[in-house]
Amino acid sequence: MAFDGVVISNIVYDLKEKLTGGRIYKIYQPENDELNIVIKNNKDSYRLMLSADASLPLIYILGLSKENPMSAPNFCMLLRKHIGNGRIIDVMQPGFERIVEFTIEHLDEMGDVCRKKLIIEIMGKHSNIIFTDHKGMIIDSIKHVSHLVSSVREVLPGRRYEYPPDGGKINPMELDRELFDSTVMTKTADACKAIYTSLTGFSPVVANEICYRADIDPRTSVAELGEGADRLYKCTMDIVDQIKRCDYDPVIVFDGYKPVEFSSVMLTMYSDKQIEHRNSISELLDEYYYRKALVTRMRQKSTDLRRIVQTAIERTSRKYDLQMKQLKDTENREKYKVYGELINTYGYSVKQGEKSFKALNYYTNEEIIIPLDSQIPVMDNAKRYFAKYNKQKRTCEALTKLTVETREELEHLQSVQAFLDMAVDEAALAEVKEELTMCGYIRGHYGSKNNKKKVKSKPYHYVSSDGFHMYVGKNNLQNDELTFKFANGKDMWFHAKKMPGSHVIVKLMEADELPDQTYEEAARLAAYYSSGRTNPKVEIDYTERKNLKKPAGAKPGFVIYHTNYSMVAEPDISGIQELT
Repeated sequence: MAFDGVVISNIVYDLKEKLTGGRIYKIYQPENDELNIVIKNNKDSYRLMLSADASLPLIYILGLSKENPMSAPNFCMLLRKHIGNGRIIDVMQPGFERIVEFTIEHLDEMGDVCRKKLIIEIMGKHSNIIFTDHKGMIIDSIKHVSHLVSSVREVLPGRRYEYPPDGGKINPMELDRELFDSTVMTKTADACKAIYTSLTGFSPVVANEICYRADIDPRTSVAELGEGADRLYKCTMDIVDQIKRCDYDPVIVFDGYKPVEFSSVMLTMYSDKQIEHRNSISELLDEYYYRKALVTRMRQKSTDLRRIVQTAIERTSRKYDLQMKQLKDTENREKYKVYGELINTYGYSVKQGEKSFKALNYYTNEEIIIPLDSQIPVMDNAKRYFAKYNKQKRTCEALTKLTVETREELEHLQSVQAFLDMAVDEAALAEVKEELTMCGYIRGHYGSKNNKKKVKSKPYHYVSSDGFHMYVGKNNLQNDELTFKFANGKDMWFHAKKMPGSHVIVKLMEADELPDQTYEEAARLAAYYSSGRTNPKVEIDYTERKNLKKPAGAKPGFVIYHTNYSMVAEPDISGIQELT
């Protein structure tokens, strides 16, 4: 997680733009180490979240409000007393540190205008929210730090506020070639570490990105860089100049359906993963942490289901491999039929006790050697070869059917696994469990009284740029319902080709045909909600709903079609409007 000085500078830029001149309307403290401040400015309301949580310190504008306690803690009451209805006149980031300072103007008890500062330090376990007067004296803080806790700096009421020690780092906004050479290039460390241990606010993520742009192995020692030092400096200054221009580019990096990283600069080093851009850093952070928590919670809740599915996949894979091996062993069955026929034709001339004999194969007009069992009559060898041929023929016929069934079972289980990865709510998980019970992977009674009362999950609902409604199934049961109960014959159906994924239905409504843009957006949805989401491109099949058929006894979500078109789409759904 790159909640570093670069992200902080982006946050400060956004907060300055939105909050400067705004009045503090309400102050809440929903957690022991978290503040929510409602600010009204230019007829808009913003809910600013400040968290000094040791494991996850944060600052950004919340999209959704949190439940507040019935009674306000002391620190919250203090802030309400001093800066309630106060006006934010400045937001700043001192020295490119992971610190945000709010300068707040308010009236004191005598009605005089005075200023105070609310400071949040985003520094891991040392994170804190500190309230000071205009002289820099600490009025209070959300966490008290005595000399017993820290010998470096006390944070207590009545003490003078001091910035945390900089550890000998320099402000990257003051960087030039001379300073770069005297700090970064003098480190006895690898290139990546030299950057983030020399420059304030630069995290390992940004340092690795700089090395990647400079085409340098981040593990290369600074002393071994040679000409690479020039590229390293140039790429560092590119990011510094971008920050100076306030030309931020908030991005989230996804690994499949899981958000793994974010930054306020483009992370080109993650070219093998899905990178999505957002309009603002607060929008990004709100989504990132919401989806991160969602993925974590769903992972925890689906642990048992994942284990069941993974076990079934492993068992079915072994079964399929064995069947294919056995099927391969029957490929030479015709040989035994030929041996039997040739023994019947030429065997009368072979002496008893011979272990083999040569004969002309009248099918190929070639001479072949036929092995014999010398312990039995020559002509009985023909019976054995015919028996062997018939057995392998029966095996081949049975296995040809069984391998198809096993492959379909394996594909079904892989689709269930993919939908477990996509699950975003408990109702969707419940439907996956229902499907596994229905298919016999979980012991239970499908359709029993216990299963009658259940919350049904709704499919994803999007609207195309042209105004057409698009629906995406969250699991195989929902795919079946969407395709065969919800969709009409003329509605369009989209699905990733030859891989697990959601059925996408586009309602035609009164139109005769879909616009090209809607085709492209529906294909992007089908690519995104498939196991090929991490691929740069995904091939998509699409056809009218009336061309789909579901074979009798087929697994949930399985369809067949013989009339379709194909197109290639990127698994990127940014810009497609979702209805909730």
